[in-house]
Amino acid sequence: MKTITSFPYEVREIENVFIPTRDGTRLAARIWLPVAAEQDPLPAILEYIPYRKRDLSRGRDDNNHAYMAGHGYVCVRVDMRGSGDSDGVLVDEYAPTEQQDAVDVIAWLAGQSWCNGKVGMMGISWGGFNSLQVAAQRPPALKAIISACSSDDLYSDNMHYMGGCLLGDNLSEATVMFAFNSLPPDPRIVGDRWREMWKERLEGSGLWLEKWLRHQRRSDYWKKSSICENYQAIQCPVYAIGGWADGFTNAVFRLMEHLEVPRKGLIGPWGHKYPHHGIPGPDIGFLQEALRWWDYWLKDKETGIMDEPMLRAWMQDSISPNASYEERPGRWVAEDYWPPSDIRLERFPLGRYYIVTDEKEKLDHHALTLQSPLSVGMHAGKWCSYAATPDLPGDQREEDGGALVFETRPLAETVELLGSTRLELNVMSDKPLGMIAARLSDVAEDGQVTRVSYGLLNLAHRNSDEHPEPMEPGRSYKVCLHLNGIAQQFPAGHRIRISLSTTYWPLAWAPPEPFTLTVMTGDSSVILPIRTPKDRDDHLTPFDEPEQAPDLPIKLLEPSVHNWRMIRDLASNESTLEVINDQGRFRIEETGTEIARKTLEWYSSQGHDFTSLRGETYTERGFRRDDWDVEVITRTVLTSTETDFHVHAQLDAFESDERIYSQNWTYAIPRDHV
Repeated sequence: MKTITSFPYEVREIENVFIPTRDGTRLAARIWLPVAAEQDPLPAILEYIPYRKRDLSRGRDDNNHAYMAGHGYVCVRVDMRGSGDSDGVLVDEYAPTEQQDAVDVIAWLAGQSWCNGKVGMMGISWGGFNSLQVAAQRPPALKAIISACSSDDLYSDNMHYMGGCLLGDNLSEATVMFAFNSLPPDPRIVGDRWREMWKERLEGSGLWLEKWLRHQRRSDYWKKSSICENYQAIQCPVYAIGGWADGFTNAVFRLMEHLEVPRKGLIGPWGHKYPHHGIPGPDIGFLQEALRWWDYWLKDKETGIMDEPMLRAWMQDSISPNASYEERPGRWVAEDYWPPSDIRLERFPLGRYYIVTDEKEKLDHHALTLQSPLSVGMHAGKWCSYAATPDLPGDQREEDGGALVFETRPLAETVELLGSTRLELNVMSDKPLGMIAARLSDVAEDGQVTRVSYGLLNLAHRNSDEHPEPMEPGRSYKVCLHLNGIAQQFPAGHRIRISLSTTYWPLAWAPPEPFTLTVMTGDSSVILPIRTPKDRDDHLTPFDEPEQAPDLPIKLLEPSVHNWRMIRDLASNESTLEVINDQGRFRIEETGTEIARKTLEWYSSQGHDFTSLRGETYTERGFRRDDWDVEVITRTVLTSTETDFHVHAQLDAFESDERIYSQNWTYAIPRDHV
C-alpha cells in the first residue's frame, strides 16, 4: 500500500457538523473540505453508515475520504440516526426513515455554498446497501453511486437467510449491531446531553435478532427495501463491487443484468473489504478507480472508464485448500455485458457417484440415500469473510465423508467457469422438512479438495420463499438449487466435484430433526457456466497499485487476536467452533480516546441431536478519555427445539465501572418451515 501525503487540493477537516432532517433530527457529519471549494464549488461524496465516524470507523474514513478530498471532492461521512453522535435511536436496518434521512442529507449537501449541486454516494456493506436504496428514491442531486459488498435482495441473498435456510451470520450480525446500538455518543461532540442520548439508545434500540427471526420467509418486511423488486427505480449510474470470499457477490451479476442505467461491475478475490485493502489479494488501486468513476459522472471528465468492459472479474487459478490465503493466483477477465451469449450453460447428468461428461458414458438410474452428521459444515468457514483469515473453508475431504459425492473423470483439458452453477435434482425425503447444502469443489491430482462455491436450499422453499410448503414424505420432487457465482479455473488432470449434504452447521441452522434424503441419479443434473478464454483478457488495462491517504495515528495498548478454533470433546461428544475477534485496546492520538473491542462466538452441537444446536456470542466495547469511561457488554444465546427458536440476551452498560443499565430479553419464536 502506497501512502500519499501530497495532493492537488489543500483540504480542511471539519470534525463535526450537524445536518438537519425533515423532522428536526440532527445527523452528525465529519467533512473533508477542499479549501478551493469555498470559492469554486465542487461535487460532494457521501458515505452514510452507523459505524461511528468519531472513533470506530475513523481510521478507514481518514484513508479514503482524505484521499478523495485531496483530488477535489467534498467528502462527507454521516452517522445515521441513532448511531455515533447523531440524534435518535436506531431500531432496525434499511428502514424507510433511514432512506428519507439520506435524501434530506443529499439535499442539504447540494445546497451548500461549497457544493456545485452534484452528489455521489458510496459505501461498503451497509453503506453499499443504502447507496442502492437511496438511489431508488431518486434524489435530484444524486448523480452516481458506488456500492461495494451489498445486495439487491434482503431476504434471499443477505446475511439472514440463504435458500430459505437460517444462516449463522443472522446471529453474528445481530450481535454486531447489538453492540453498536448500545454505545453512547461522544460528550465532546454532543455535550452534556450524552447520558440522556445513551439512555434512549439503551432503552429503545431493542434486540434485532428477535425481529429477524420473526420473519423467516420472504415477506414485505424484506421486500420493501430490496432493489430487486423494482430495478427500474434506480435512474443514476451504478458501480457494483464484490469479492469471491465475500457473502455479497451474486448481486453484482444481477445488477449488471437487470439495471437499465450505465453500470459497471468488479469482482476480485477479496473478502468483505474495500479492494485497496482486499484480502485475499491481489488488492488494487480502488481509490484511483473510484476517482475515474467520480471524475466521469460528477466532473464530466473523459476518463475512459465507460469505454471499458461492463464487468471485470478475477479468474481464480486452482490452489490448495487453506483457511487463510494472502493471495489467490489468477488473472483478470472481462465481459462487455451480462449475461454474455458465449458462456455455455452445459448440463451434465449425475450418475452413481460420478458426473457424466461424455455422451457415450452409460447413464445409470439409482436411488442414493443420505443422512449427514451435524459435523458437516465445521470446515465451511464463514458465510461472509469479514476478516478473510482464517475464516475461509478448509480441505473438504473431511466434510465429504458425510456427503453424497459426484465427480468427473480427470479433465482432459482446462475448464473455466464464470457465473452461477445450478443443480436440478430429483429428490425424496422421509420427513416434511429438510435442507440440501451443495458444494462445488476442485479435486487436485494428489486428492486435496478446495471448495469453489456452495449453495443452500430449504426443501420447503423449493417453489417459493414467500409461501413455503412441507415435503410429502416418500414423494419425489424436482428441485433447483443455485450456487454462489464464481470465476474459477480447473486444470487438466483435476476433477470437478459436487457434494450434497443434509446439514451445514454452523454456517446454516440445521432442520428441526434428522431426515433421510434420497437423490435419484439419471434424473438429476449439474449445469456449469463454462467460459472460453478470450485473447483480450491478456490486454486489459491494468489496475493501479493501491494508494490511500495517511493512516490514523494510534498507539497500540493491547494486541489484537483473531482466530477460529474447532474443539471436539470426546467425553461429552460435543463439537464447538470458537471464533475469537479481540481487537485489543488502542488510543486515537488526535482525540485522546482509548478504544477496546472484543467479540467472541461459540457454535456447538452434541452428537446427532438436532435440538442441541447452540449459538452464543459475547461482546465488550469500551471508551476511555480523561473523566469519560464507559463500557457495554452484551451476551446473546440462540437455541432451538423441533418447534421453536429460543433467544436469551443480556445487556449491561457501565460508567466508571458502575453499572448504570441492565436488561434481559427472552423469546420463544415458532419455527416457520425452517
